[in-house]
Amino acid sequence: MNAAAAPGTAPGTATDTADGDGGSFDPRPWGSAAATGIGSMPGTDVRETARMVLETLPALPFLPELPARGPGADMLGRTIGLLPDLHARVEPSGWRIADRPGRDSRRARDRFSEDLDTLEEFTQGWSGALKVSVVGPWTLAATLERRNGEAMVGDHGARRDLVAALAETAGELVGTLRRRVPGASPVLQLDEPSVVSVLTGRVPTASGYRTHRAVDRQEVEEGLRRVIDAAGVPVVVHSCAPEVPFALLRRAGAHGVSFDLSLITEREYDAVAESVEAGTTLFIGVLPGDGADPTELSDPGATVMGVRSLWRNPGLPPALLPELVVVTPACGLAGASPAYARAALAHCVRAARSLADNPE
Repeated sequence: MNAAAAPGTAPGTATDTADGDGGSFDPRPWGSAAATGIGSMPGTDVRETARMVLETLPALPFLPELPARGPGADMLGRTIGLLPDLHARVEPSGWRIADRPGRDSRRARDRFSEDLDTLEEFTQGWSGALKVSVVGPWTLAATLERRNGEAMVGDHGARRDLVAALAETAGELVGTLRRRVPGASPVLQLDEPSVVSVLTGRVPTASGYRTHRAVDRQEVEEGLRRVIDAAGVPVVVHSCAPEVPFALLRRAGAHGVSFDLSLITEREYDAVAESVEAGTTLFIGVLPGDGADPTELSDPGATVMGVRSLWRNPGLPPALLPELVVVTPACGLAGASPAYARAALAHCVRAARSLADNPE
């Protein structure tokens, strides 16, 4: 695979953005006509999955997660295993802070190291955009439990510490990816399916009878900005929940927003348009993540029509569509069959090419 061609510049977008080392980076290293996956994939074969992803997605491949391997291979366990000076163990209710390193944290780190070894092997001599994911600070706070079983989102000090740890992790992960794959233009994805619940006070307490108080929007925005700034590379924030806070994510510095097209309502058209006008790339989720029949994905026509409809409704210029749209499944594919997962990624590639060839 070759490096993606440099895209054009959208209104309000600089061609170069300062990175954490005082240099610059292309805010859209995936170029035009791009497609990618979200992160999770079915099965337990790391090598075969990595090979398939790299072969299928020439513009923006990603480091896959294989949750079927067990705790520590899922998106939450992988992220927890990367956090500095923070230990956790698996309880029946989920991941909980622990006093010392244990089997679960070590297993998470070992599996991620294995994933990186595989990626390094298959990308020898390769150059181009390459995406890696971690759980964002607010989904992490809503999901990771304190020692008393309550989510960390309920404690201001715990939230602050998580943001700081994740910011450090983001910078270190990007550095690791650059060392392992010298030709890569890293892209970091923050998985934030719970950010809306954090903003609206919908995260349940341990008892399930109440919810934690909503976190102030300014704190949420500042926490995301700190992690995004620390990464020093293009950052995409993914949320497959309704009511994606486009404006907040844009203000926090996200270069791309990833969402489920089927959940977008008419009242969000203005927010979508404002994001595009600011140069934010839309990672548009067009397929369910739990499909079973790959033959349903042979023709990308309906997908292309859906993306064009989203673009036309707020009156966006067709010429910008190929540069500011990346086609993806709506969410991870861990619940799908291997055949469907492979077909879904190939479907997204065909749809992206069709949109580039005929954005009108």
